[in-house]
Amino acid sequence: MTVKTLENVPFESIMNCFLASFKNYFVEMPTDFQYYKKRWKNAKVRYDLSYGMFDNDILIGFIIHGIDERNGEVIAFNTGTGVLPEYRGKRIAKSIYKYAIEDLKRQHITKCSLEVIQDNIVAIKSYESIGFQKCKHYKCFKGELQKQDIGNIDLKEITYDQMNWDSIPHQEFYSWDNHKNSIKNGDYRYIQIIKDNIPESYFIINSSNGYLAQFDVLCENQSSWDRLFSGIKAISNTVKINNVDDRLDNKLKYLNAIGLKNTVDQYEMELKI
Repeated sequence: MTVKTLENVPFESIMNCFLASFKNYFVEMPTDFQYYKKRWKNAKVRYDLSYGMFDNDILIGFIIHGIDERNGEVIAFNTGTGVLPEYRGKRIAKSIYKYAIEDLKRQHITKCSLEVIQDNIVAIKSYESIGFQKCKHYKCFKGELQKQDIGNIDLKEITYDQMNWDSIPHQEFYSWDNHKNSIKNGDYRYIQIIKDNIPESYFIINSSNGYLAQFDVLCENQSSWDRLFSGIKAISNTVKINNVDDRLDNKLKYLNAIGLKNTVDQYEMELKI
């Protein structure tokens, strides 16, 4: 078996291996090829810096990397690792990483990172054996918004470029897919809640499926949270929220108070290279 990049591997072959690897996973994975093509493009995936293990010409395991400069470091973010069921137990992921890390170093990558479901003990132990360490704890939510309508909410829709990113709090707490660099070309609407003629809060949402990439208040109080989620409810009654950092106590307190279901918890792990 050999390791090489995925640069010249047909997308269909990658997807067939991906879906077979994630069959019966902890959460149900989408199966639409176009969904992943768009998602991985937004995540800045580079197939020349993504890697697969091949048995003859058959892809049997993979690590798919998004590459971007964030917080002063060039990071390779693992947006998907998988191994075909019949090849598990052979330390395939560890072998791929051994090859990948040396190649990434030559490309001046300074850190590898990934997300893993906290209940996936086998994967966590595998990543720790490679040298990854836990650095963030995330919580994911979904459900119907139960808050009562509190009256007219002044919503102002703007563009990505009109967002004053330097003044928006907690940007360093967002995960890879929810980071401003990843959402820029996604199917999102950017909406401010206006109170007394100034922005009080904001949210970034895919209104077709209720996915909230970012949301926060700009002044911390209960009323601003109430108005924020009343505004969100005006766009979508049901929401899905991935990877809320567990250090954001007020945000988590509010999400729990409005009855959203905590569906899964994840770690972010990192490896300096």
